[in-house]
Amino acid sequence: MLDNWRDKEFSFFSHKKCEAFPCHETDDQENFNCLFCYCPLYLLGADCGGRYEYLQNGVKDCSRCLFPHVRENYGVITERFFDIAAKGASLKFQARS
Repeated sequence: MLDNWRDKEFSFFSHKKCEAFPCHETDDQENFNCLFCYCPLYLLGADCGGRYEYLQNGVKDCSRCLFPHVRENYGVITERFFDIAAKGASLKFQARS
């Protein structure tokens, strides 16, 4: 994993004035990263790497997951962008079939 993102401003954003801040329970509000407010890994389903559960209605519930909000996970998430793009492309292809 490339570490050229560490200590860079673009890899962390905390929106403490947000009405929902923090959107997940945390003991470390100073390092709560809002950059991935809507988790890009959600699309990967069971392969996202986060803490989730599927509800009886089939909806993926990530309310207990802090993975995208941890400052140190920026690199892990951005490394998965190709996986996310591939998953999106496969869903688009399936929709056309």
